[in-house]
Amino acid sequence: MPAVILTDIRTARERIAGKVERTPTVLSHSLSEQFGVPVHLKLEHRQTTGSFKLRGASNAVASLNAEQKARGVVAASTGNHGRALAHAAKLEGMRAVICMSRLVPGNKLDEIRRLGAEVRIVGDSQDDAQQEVDRLVAQEGLVMLPPFDHPDIIAGQGTLGLEMIEQVPDAALVLVQLSGGGLASGVAAAIKGVRPRTKVIGVSMARGAAMKASLDAGQPVLVEELPTLADSLGGGIGLDNRLTFAMCRDLLDDVILLSEDEIAAGIRHAYAQEREIVEGAGAVGIAALLAGKVRADGPVVVLLSGRNIDMDAHRTIVCGEAPSLKERAA
Repeated sequence: MPAVILTDIRTARERIAGKVERTPTVLSHSLSEQFGVPVHLKLEHRQTTGSFKLRGASNAVASLNAEQKARGVVAASTGNHGRALAHAAKLEGMRAVICMSRLVPGNKLDEIRRLGAEVRIVGDSQDDAQQEVDRLVAQEGLVMLPPFDHPDIIAGQGTLGLEMIEQVPDAALVLVQLSGGGLASGVAAAIKGVRPRTKVIGVSMARGAAMKASLDAGQPVLVEELPTLADSLGGGIGLDNRLTFAMCRDLLDDVILLSEDEIAAGIRHAYAQEREIVEGAGAVGIAALLAGKVRADGPVVVLLSGRNIDMDAHRTIVCGEAPSLKERAA
């Protein structure tokens, strides 16, 4: 049995009601015509903080007791979890410290600071940032709310799966972003709990896909964190991963990896055809369809997970070029 089950996800939905948006799902006429089956887009990039991460962060913060809230929270993040946690903590009047690597884009840092959280930039990977988190927990007593490997985070993200299957009850296939696995495992647990025959496929980038490498190895492994258009999908899953590795292994039907050019094509399509601005991670489902890397014999639901892209980079991409790896590493 998964560590987080349908009952947990339904409880999370009640807990975060009124704190997050129930985002719409719309039919993509362009993708439906090209793919030969109805393709629906779950517009989660329209969530309050610009990504799905608000669901897990809100559920985790709401689950804390009064003593824990008084101590404050801390997390490592590639950007979107930090923004969501900063937002959820601000609503509760809590202290929040977000630790990030130098690879996190500046626009995400600025927004986290705007929300009142403290920002610590540490090292060149999420694993480096996690070391600062561990220090703050030990020395200052902050409560760690990690970006993915936590039952309340997973259950909160799983509320997306409930919405998807309610909005498209006959979905044959769901494409979901795969990084540390909090989103993918939560969504898969919800969808498989309601409609077990619906396929759920995780989608990630080829450059530094830690969960895919770990699934291939049969255990969590270290993977070098590399610059990528899908920066929100970067980072490791933790060698001591307790929950998401096993859930992704048991619940996902497949995992697809994409090149940088394929991700850029997804961003361009979202803008030109769907009139939506999404970040690289948010576009990977569309990219997987455009690249011909998935097949379905019935309706497809594609998650657009986030919109927090640097707009200078977005303008470069939609004009037909992906920013260079050097620019992304700057």
